[in-house]
Amino acid sequence: MSTSTTTTTTTTTTLLCSDLRHMQTTRSVNNIQFLPFLTTDVNNLSWLSYGLLKGDKTLIVVNAVGAFLQTFYMLTYLHYCPRKRTVLLQTAALLGVLLLGYSYFQLLVPDWTSRLRQLGLFCSIFTISMYLSPLADLVKIIQTKSTQCLSFSLTVATLLASASWTLYGFRLRDLYIMVPNIPGVLTSLIRLGLFWQYRQVQEKSYSLLQT
Repeated sequence: MSTSTTTTTTTTTTLLCSDLRHMQTTRSVNNIQFLPFLTTDVNNLSWLSYGLLKGDKTLIVVNAVGAFLQTFYMLTYLHYCPRKRTVLLQTAALLGVLLLGYSYFQLLVPDWTSRLRQLGLFCSIFTISMYLSPLADLVKIIQTKSTQCLSFSLTVATLLASASWTLYGFRLRDLYIMVPNIPGVLTSLIRLGLFWQYRQVQEKSYSLLQT
């Protein structure tokens, strides 16, 4: 599952909404994982802090909405999850990390410029890791020559959102916003290429079966 710098907020929230509907319909979590909700929430809160520190209203609004939604998803997951201990421990670990990070920036990095630079670097690295983590799934797609595990609409949404935030970062001359979204553009183009390539393969296989 691909989970937003601000780009991840837009695209991952779209995917996680389907998980939310599934939980509410089946009243269970089944094979839905809690970690994507947690990591996306961390990402939203990190970029929200960056936006507040920088005074960027766009970053603030997008990530505040994203953090609210992710928190709601987490509470829904907790409600339907039969084993709540693991979920609570992971959430407590998240709160502990956020508290340590807040204490670090407030007490040990008093300079505004240094604080903005270090926080932006952390957000960028975290976001890039979220973009690159699903690449392992591409190996499976190439081996099976099937894109059934990929969402075409999510891939297009990721491409558009990543490109938009890349241009936004370029316009502001903010490398911390621009650079992390470039992998989102590249991985989306790779996925679209796989859709095109293996669509041809699947159509040929279907034609052979028909003859």
